[in-house]
Amino acid sequence: MEILTWSTLSTAEQKTALKRSPLIGDSGLEQSVRAILDAVATRGDAAIQEFNQKFDGFNSAKIGELRMGEAEIAAASARVSPELKAAISKAMANIDVFHSAQQFCPIDMETEAGVRCELRSEPIEKVGLYIPGGSAPLISTVMMLALPAKIAGCEQRVLVSPPPINDAIIYAANACGITEIYQVGGAQAIAALAFGTETIPAVDKIFGPGNRYVTEAKRLVSQDGRCTVCIDMPAGPSEVLVIADSDANCEFIAADLLSQAEHGPDSQVILVTDSQAIADGVNDALTRQLAVLPRQDIAATALLSSRTFVVDDMLQAAQVSNQYGPEHLIIQTRFPREVLKNIRAAGSVFLGAYTPESVGDYASGTNHVLPTYGYSRAVSSLSLADFSRRFTVQELSAKGLIGLGQAVMTLASNELLDAHKNAVAVRLASLEK
Repeated sequence: MEILTWSTLSTAEQKTALKRSPLIGDSGLEQSVRAILDAVATRGDAAIQEFNQKFDGFNSAKIGELRMGEAEIAAASARVSPELKAAISKAMANIDVFHSAQQFCPIDMETEAGVRCELRSEPIEKVGLYIPGGSAPLISTVMMLALPAKIAGCEQRVLVSPPPINDAIIYAANACGITEIYQVGGAQAIAALAFGTETIPAVDKIFGPGNRYVTEAKRLVSQDGRCTVCIDMPAGPSEVLVIADSDANCEFIAADLLSQAEHGPDSQVILVTDSQAIADGVNDALTRQLAVLPRQDIAATALLSSRTFVVDDMLQAAQVSNQYGPEHLIIQTRFPREVLKNIRAAGSVFLGAYTPESVGDYASGTNHVLPTYGYSRAVSSLSLADFSRRFTVQELSAKGLIGLGQAVMTLASNELLDAHKNAVAVRLASLEK
């Protein structure tokens, strides 16, 4: 990777050096995705079938085959090896424990005498779960989405994934209580979840990561007046930033960088270190490890948009990381929790030499659906709360309204909203009688 000394760069050069992969900035992307959304919104299942054939080479004999039947699910599950089933079971257990601990605690209190305020939570009724497929079917994403949706109590949980769906994805979905599985991926799957088709139901909220087409489709449907659907977050091509000091292990760092670079050619990896020796050593390790990776062509392309920054110290390293706002942040230093104190923006953080990003991707228990493109500066990692909606309740007694009424009327009057003032005044007048 290109090595840059941070303090020698101008502010403009620093900003340029932290830019994401140029593959993300395709000017024709929005137009292409809009055409897919319009087709699905207008022609439903027929458009889905055409796109399945065009993009995935999947040609179902009947439109009804978009949804997988019980027999298909059982057959696919039977083909999954016992070893993989055991790994899925272990990961599910940890994800279940961590997300169950996030259960909402309602608030019910009096803000003053006679004024009762509550905060309640209810599960989102219908959720759509997008599971990437392609060259790297993300079995783990099934668990990261389906288990929290189940724990939260979402009544209808609809899963979509590019055809043909990997057997292990089907098995994991079934193990997590998913009964609706549809064979469709890409922007067309997002369109189906947003608008609904003859076969695929429209949902209230769409979850899941994907490539730039999926990410753009999620953004567009969340702003489309033809539907009322929300999305979880901007979750696109994967990225990692590693903060390392002179005590770090170059082989570990290279392995972590490549674990994200192999996701896709539009992934990006960053190393921030206060040691030139580490910067050079990691490049050597990358060359050795990349040579034996089955997905070396993908990872090598991602590395073209990746770089190393040599900084003055760990405080400056944290500042660079915060400016970038990584999806994944690995802190491999002598005292990682000291560095953590200065971290303000990251999707998920991994501390120490023995905490590779891979454990969070699969089985530690945390969720791996995370904000990318720097959105971690304002957007949180996925949690149980995302599958619920919170709402407030208030109840005033006559005494409460008497105590609060004058303040409300004064504020309403100063905002020139006389009807608001009158809604209080008529009640106070009735109490005076």
